[in-house]
Amino acid sequence: MKKEELLIHELEPVFDENSKILILGTFPSVKSRESKFFYAHPQNRFWKVLSALMEVEVPITIDEQKKFLLKNNIAVWDVIDRCQITGSSDSSIKSVVPSELSKILNVSKIERIFANGGTAKKLYEKYQYKTLGIEIEGLPSTSPANAAYSLKSLLEAWEIIKKYLN
Repeated sequence: MKKEELLIHELEPVFDENSKILILGTFPSVKSRESKFFYAHPQNRFWKVLSALMEVEVPITIDEQKKFLLKNNIAVWDVIDRCQITGSSDSSIKSVVPSELSKILNVSKIERIFANGGTAKKLYEKYQYKTLGIEIEGLPSTSPANAAYSLKSLLEAWEIIKKYLN
């Protein structure tokens, strides 16, 4: 049987020196890897949630999404730099190599780190917390696989991020 290869995270983080919060996912979905940007699956509610919280129209293009994040002082990346994963399933993740988050933390004004979903939170706590010493706050996943949360309940849960952006 052929040994599985590690997939390498090829998306650059989005951040600048003014970023105040960092939102971490686990690893890009198949759709995100194909489109070369975060949360590209059409059913993922990430962009809908953030734009509703900021009271703006949903950014559609990658350029619009990057501008939206930077304008609102939001940094986005993932906990994992490399791993074995089946499709987009977080539950299949193994052989984790964590991302180098200091790349963001050393140049920005991050006040709080949030996890987009329980797996991102667990992986951060396992691989990053001891080194960085910065707590992470878990938020419900915006993934279409998280059908337990309606858009309304996601908005209520994610409202906390606004506290750090004003």
